[in-house]
Amino acid sequence: MTNRIKALMSIGAAVALTAASFTVAASTAQATDPDPATQQYRPYVHYTPEANWMNDPNGLVYHNGKYHMYYQYNPNGTRWGDMSWGHASSTDLIHWEEQPLAIPRGFNGSGQVIEEIFSGSVVVDTQNTSGLGTLLDPPLVATYTSNYTAAHPTLAGKQAQSLAFSTDDGQTWTKYGNNPVLNRNTSSFRDPKVFWYDNPTGPDYWVMAAVEADEHRVLFYKSNDLLQWNYLDDFGPANATGGQWECPDLFPLAVDGDPNNVKLVLAVNINPGAVAGGSGGQYFVGTFNGTTFTADNIDPADQLPPGNVYAGFNGGNYSGWNVQNDPSNSSGPWGSAPAPGSLSGQMAVTGNIGGGLVNGFHAGDNPVGTMESAPFTVDKDYLNFLAGGGKHPQEPGKQSGNQAPPGYLLFDGFDYPGTLTQAGWQLAGDFQAAVNPSTSGGEFAIGKRINTFEGGPNQDNNVGTITSPEFYLTNTNIGFLLGGGQRTDGQLQVELLVGGVPVRTATGTNSGDLNWQNWDVSPWYGQIARIRVVDNATGPWGHLTLDHMVLGSEQAKPRSNETTVNLVVNGQTVRTATGNDSEHLEWKAWDVSAYKGSQATIRIVDNSRGGWGHLLADEFVSSDASHLEQHDWLDWGRDYYATVSFNNAPGGKRIMVGWMNNWDYGQDTPTTTWRGTMALPREVVLTQTSMGPRLRQQVVSQADALKNTAATYTAPAQDIVPGTTTLPVTGDVVQIDAEFSPGTASSFGLKVLGNGTEATRIGYAPSTKRLSIDRTSSGNEGFHPAFSSVADPRVELINGRLRLRLYVDRASVELFAQDGLTTITDQVFPDAGATNISVFSEGGTARLESMTVTPLNRAMWGG
Repeated sequence: MTNRIKALMSIGAAVALTAASFTVAASTAQATDPDPATQQYRPYVHYTPEANWMNDPNGLVYHNGKYHMYYQYNPNGTRWGDMSWGHASSTDLIHWEEQPLAIPRGFNGSGQVIEEIFSGSVVVDTQNTSGLGTLLDPPLVATYTSNYTAAHPTLAGKQAQSLAFSTDDGQTWTKYGNNPVLNRNTSSFRDPKVFWYDNPTGPDYWVMAAVEADEHRVLFYKSNDLLQWNYLDDFGPANATGGQWECPDLFPLAVDGDPNNVKLVLAVNINPGAVAGGSGGQYFVGTFNGTTFTADNIDPADQLPPGNVYAGFNGGNYSGWNVQNDPSNSSGPWGSAPAPGSLSGQMAVTGNIGGGLVNGFHAGDNPVGTMESAPFTVDKDYLNFLAGGGKHPQEPGKQSGNQAPPGYLLFDGFDYPGTLTQAGWQLAGDFQAAVNPSTSGGEFAIGKRINTFEGGPNQDNNVGTITSPEFYLTNTNIGFLLGGGQRTDGQLQVELLVGGVPVRTATGTNSGDLNWQNWDVSPWYGQIARIRVVDNATGPWGHLTLDHMVLGSEQAKPRSNETTVNLVVNGQTVRTATGNDSEHLEWKAWDVSAYKGSQATIRIVDNSRGGWGHLLADEFVSSDASHLEQHDWLDWGRDYYATVSFNNAPGGKRIMVGWMNNWDYGQDTPTTTWRGTMALPREVVLTQTSMGPRLRQQVVSQADALKNTAATYTAPAQDIVPGTTTLPVTGDVVQIDAEFSPGTASSFGLKVLGNGTEATRIGYAPSTKRLSIDRTSSGNEGFHPAFSSVADPRVELINGRLRLRLYVDRASVELFAQDGLTTITDQVFPDAGATNISVFSEGGTARLESMTVTPLNRAMWGG
């Protein structure tokens, strides 16, 4: 035994004392919790933990006759947090048994959390290269991301790669004593996928693929022992870069099974920015020489999608746009013309196309403003454009503009023809009638205003009060614009006086920008009131600016601190996007099909004066397709994310598992004691297409054992007349195999999980060649505004026919079209008892060539 192995074993023994704490209850389910089998949305053939939150699959590995699936798990609640590794095992990939918690987060001696256990992978160290086991009893080695919290003494806020090992078939784990084993000293370096590389030109070695998530790069490292890692190369950015890159996976596949034509597939998950919105996974096909991955299917970033260019900003001016620069700085943020690229003091701008772009960095981050296109008619299904700059999304409950609430404008908005004194106001202290109201000071004021800086001779050192005449509180809210200094001691505030007593107060935010505030005045409805401005503050920010007080029934909406691009229809923002705190412009795509034929404008907003307080935009193009559709996606639905493959799967098969959820709404899905579901495991292969080798996917063959073939319903071949035809079969846990011909129909397909009123609609439109899952009327779709959606990739008919295989499992649909060349995965939350299955046709008669509906026996919860 070498000294190095002895040392490692000593380290292992030192940390093994904590291993017992790893073997804790698999969940916090209580005896009073309902039977999982009775819960409305609990799937019967998909894996879910009995209780609590689950997300990304981790550490997928086959060992000693068992498939092990680890996953991101919160042992303490049904929302994301307290990240640890959960664990389930199976002998057939279908029947899963939940195991005790595998790798818990780390604590210091004071009980503070210092390390969360993020995503990673597990390998069988067959040759015991790590020295963490023996050749007779090789260890399982987990490589995972340590997310170090603010309480960590040396790595606070950093992400690095660490090890844990198991010598009892993955049941208990010991954290390696010299963690982390790979640290770049950055905050978004994560999700290691480790595999054994069979090197055709020399010794074999371990390879790790991990991501710098914000930089859209996959980094490759090499190791001989899993403990020491050396950098090889990196890949990216490429194709979809609209969000963070996460959970990479690199593996070989033979094209159509030909061992002489092996390609490497690099899967890269992305959130947000996937083709259907929010979370998803893309993949690249190429070669790997042991150091560098080279992709064959990178799409040119500077190629405009086909369609109509609304604005390219390449003519040297803002022709047709209404440009509003900062009231206090007319040179910014937009300047007087499009920028050719980077501006003074700005990092290099990349990703723009042509001779000009909107660059909101004129005069730096501080200026704010808006610019809006001339009205146009929405003429196609998608609006594609490039955006970059600050990541300041539109804030819920706030507005992009400076719109006053509806109601009665008190005091004429201070736009008196004379002085405040002439209008019945009382001035005391330093405030003088001749300069009240003021005509200057404070950005975003509307006309004249009260400004205690300008209202007397001493500027910030003016002190005194300004009191309004009486008025009646004939409504429930007073909204107003307020800026200036902030004091919490009552020395600087606007007051609502009722009976001479302040009942509502407000102060500024140490900013010259006026923003909307609101008082609920309903408790004093019908009573007489006054407004009093109190300024007894001196020194910096010793003033207030007040304007435009409105008495009405609606609350005033403050301006959002946003940097956004917005689509405005009928005065309402219906689509919005922001940057990613990057000077790189990335393609965005809005589905605007719901607004075709409507008049719209594009409004670009910069309301942020802080860091990354600017926006970049370029090349607005209306198109029949999302620019993201040119890329290759693991799945085209809304709910297939963090997808990775099993290491060491028998027979050399490549089996992938994804988290069946989406970060857009995943923490709000209407389940009860648990939240999170895994998609069915899929075997993936490469097949030659007109575009080159592409993935074909099918649910693993072991799922066939669940089929209750004795109860299979076989529909006769038949024409589908216009309308919906309910079939004489029901079910909410079924496999459906169907083949259609379009006939004269403009659209046709299936409806499942129906109840006569609502259903999940699987449709095909021959004119656009789009296959869709429509869940806009699928049951409970109102729990989150981002959930209701239609996913609709282009799918070519084969020999004039559409072949579908559909797995329905109570609260999900997984659709495999044309023998798995296209897949769509969506969660749905149908009403209780919604089990109807039907076919439909619109605009003509379609043909159902064949169809079987086979009930699936339970794999979980009483199966």
